[in-house]
Amino acid sequence: MKVEIWSDVMCPFCYIGKRKFERALAQFPERESIEIEWKSFQLNPGMKTEPGKSINEYLAEVKGWSVEEAKKMNDRVSQIASAVGITFNFDQAIVANSFDAHRLSHMAKKHGLQDQMEERLFAAYFTEGKNTADHDTLVALGAEVGLDAAEVASMLKSQDYANDVRFDVHEATQFGIRGVPFFVLARKFGVSGAQEPEAFLEALTAAVAQTKV
Repeated sequence: MKVEIWSDVMCPFCYIGKRKFERALAQFPERESIEIEWKSFQLNPGMKTEPGKSINEYLAEVKGWSVEEAKKMNDRVSQIASAVGITFNFDQAIVANSFDAHRLSHMAKKHGLQDQMEERLFAAYFTEGKNTADHDTLVALGAEVGLDAAEVASMLKSQDYANDVRFDVHEATQFGIRGVPFFVLARKFGVSGAQEPEAFLEALTAAVAQTKV
C-alpha cells in the first residue's frame, strides 16, 4: 500500500510528523508492505533565500508578530520536536526557498533514496543550519545519501524535476490540501498534521483493511 506525504522541507511539523509516522510504522504488523512517497508542497513559494535573516525575523514579517513572539513559538515547537528525538536549532536556521530541495527529493526518488533524502534535508535545515537552497550544499547532501554528486550538480543547473514539483503542488490543490504535513493512504484515507503515532496506526490499519476488501 502506498502512503503519499505532502510536505515542505522548511516545515517543522513535517519533520515532527515524519518521526511520529515512523513510530507508528514500527508498530504496524504489515509495515513491509508500505511504500512511502514524498510529495512536494511549498508553504511560501515566493520566499526569498536570505542567509542574513533569522527565521524569527522572517516569521515576524510574514505573520505580523514581534520577533519575541516568533521566538517563543519556535521554542514551543522545539520542545515538541525534542519529545520525538529531534533537535531544532531555530537560531541557526537559514531562510531558504525550498523549490530546488524538492527537485533534489524527486531525483532521489528516481534512485530509490527519497526517504533518506528527505531525512537529510530536514536535519540540514532544522538541526545543522545549512542553506538548503544553496546548490553546493544540496550537491553535498545528495552525495551523503548516495546520489552521484556530478549528476546532482547537473540537475540543479537545469530545470529537471521542476514540473514534478509543480505537479505535486497542483495535486495538493486538487485534494484540497492547504497545510502540511498531509498523509494520503491508498488514495482513500487522509491524515492531516503531525498526529500522534496512535492516530497513524489506526489509519494504517483501516486503509490496509479497505484495500483487502
